[in-house]
Amino acid sequence: MSVIEVRELTKAYGDMTVVDHVSFSVEEGEIFAILGPNGAGKTTTVESVAGLRSPDSGTIQVLGLDPIRDRPELRKHLGVQLQESRFQDKIKVGEVIETFTSFYTDALEAGPLLERLGLGGKEHTYYSKLSGGQQQRLSIAAALVGRPRMVILDELTTGLDPKARRDTWELIEELRDDGVTVILVTHFMEEAERLANRVALIDGGRLVALDTPRGLVEDAGLEQRIRFSTSATIDDDSINRLPEVTGVSRVNGEIVVTGNETALFAVVSLLKDRQIVPERLQVDQTTLDDAFLALTGRTLADTDTEDI
Repeated sequence: MSVIEVRELTKAYGDMTVVDHVSFSVEEGEIFAILGPNGAGKTTTVESVAGLRSPDSGTIQVLGLDPIRDRPELRKHLGVQLQESRFQDKIKVGEVIETFTSFYTDALEAGPLLERLGLGGKEHTYYSKLSGGQQQRLSIAAALVGRPRMVILDELTTGLDPKARRDTWELIEELRDDGVTVILVTHFMEEAERLANRVALIDGGRLVALDTPRGLVEDAGLEQRIRFSTSATIDDDSINRLPEVTGVSRVNGEIVVTGNETALFAVVSLLKDRQIVPERLQVDQTTLDDAFLALTGRTLADTDTEDI
């Protein structure tokens, strides 16, 4: 069942259109990732879904509610961790949760929630004394304390060290297991590949693709890349003549073969027939980053524009 329906969402600031006729739906209980470079319009999109921005045109329905007209009712069901979530330096962890708890009639107990998020025993700690990862987790606690049916997490793991990032990923997977619908805004390919049931790729304010992570990679029509080295003599033409192979090159002493999804089997079979044992055989896995490059002509690292 779709719990979010976005149709032809458009938003401009002056002469700059940052969200351009974007449409998508989100199913109940899934992790739906919105992926794209900084400045692509991801934050404006989810803030419109949360009722924090008014679209110039298009329609949004969240749990059958209009995010602007029905904002008080929607707040009972939607938790939000914004990209720039931050609390005052001199406020304590317990005071933050107590404040947010007061907004709801059926809030979670603060102690078990903080314990689950790795903040147990930090109730009397000032916000400024928390690490970056702990500050992020406090923002998540504030978004979850009202028992939301869905939660928006915007650039959740930006600035976290690798361990804190992976710990946070485990938390998001636990949310899904608890039946919470998660909208995850990110520009980390690995994050989307690991967590998302489906991914919306946004570039320049437009939705360029929407599918499962594996579906996006397959639809991009990208080739398999096989690398190996050998001390035996084998000419490139004998590999290139294989129907499954589209190209052969030599890079830093390695033979690099590109081809379709069955190229690996064809190459290994040829080597076996020639009684050649490959050394350091490696198959490069096609990633969402490769798919994004194929679809847009650039990688996420090609822009340093601030997110919008």
